Amino acid sequence: MPRDHDAQTRVQFPQPVAPPLARILQRIGVALSLMLFVALLAYLGRDGYADAAGDGVSALDALYYATVSITTTGYGDVRPESDGARLVTTLLVTPARVLFLILLVGTTLEVLAERTRISYRIKRWRSGLKGHVIVCGYGTKGRAAARSMLDRGRRREELVVIDGSPAARADATADGIVAVAGDAARREVLEEAGAREASAVVVAPHRDDAALLITLTVRQLNPSAAVVVAARESENVALLRQGGATSVIESASAAGRLLGLATQTPRLADILEDLLSVGQGLDIMEREAQQSEFGPLTALATVNPVIAIVREGRVVRFDQPAAAEVRAGDHLVFLCAADDGASPP
Repeated sequence: MPRDHDAQTRVQFPQPVAPPLARILQRIGVALSLMLFVALLAYLGRDGYADAAGDGVSALDALYYATVSITTTGYGDVRPESDGARLVTTLLVTPARVLFLILLVGTTLEVLAERTRISYRIKRWRSGLKGHVIVCGYGTKGRAAARSMLDRGRRREELVVIDGSPAARADATADGIVAVAGDAARREVLEEAGAREASAVVVAPHRDDAALLITLTVRQLNPSAAVVVAARESENVALLRQGGATSVIESASAAGRLLGLATQTPRLADILEDLLSVGQGLDIMEREAQQSEFGPLTALATVNPVIAIVREGRVVRFDQPAAAEVRAGDHLVFLCAADDGASPP
């Protein structure tokens, strides 16, 4: 595992509250407001204050008094002399001074404790990393994959993004997902994201050679995880499968086929696009076959059409002879309306 100080700059959490710089700026604003408040009190009651020069208390003198008073410096060249001025100092200026010190000490302690807090948060986060999904690359494909998983019930805490781009990581944390900075092909970066404990890894970089390196490294760390890879070129599909990819999606070719299909049968292309959109229109779902459904597929009373059977990790289409009978351990893949996807076919 990488050293803690590297991890603190590498792991980026979603920010549920204002970031540290914003919090510090807010406190500076409160401190300046307190200082102006004391200066206003001194100027309004300037007749009860004495100046060492003996020429009265001006607006600048009042601001000076507020500065040295609220910071507890207290040179004494501008001081309250009347009973009213001393009462104001006791009841209003002193509480403002105490609040200013609380802000100063609190901000200092927070800055000093920030490193420890981040280290603790990272250790706590790592301890809960198990069965999660890593998304390597949060560009258009990676972002769409993450949103699809969220639409299908994955919690944001179950996703981890790896990307070298600060803008992409900012998008991920804005979506409530923890982001890890670095090259996903590097072993230590994948280990930081918990690749050994992940249930699946989505590989969606901009280049196929990078996708292959990531796939090889992931497979070395986690032989059992599902590795889903986006390929730009069809000639790289076989190479990615040999490198350990469980599934390879030809993104450019798939888009091209949809474009070509839309020129001839645009309505059919609309249906395919509908199937790809999770949570609306038609969805493709999978569930384990129930005991009452074992037997001929044609005898299965279906509300939603079964289009394939997943048997021992292999997909069998409904028109293939092996799909003629539903067996124990089979999973049924079926079409359904998005609002009843949890219902059995």
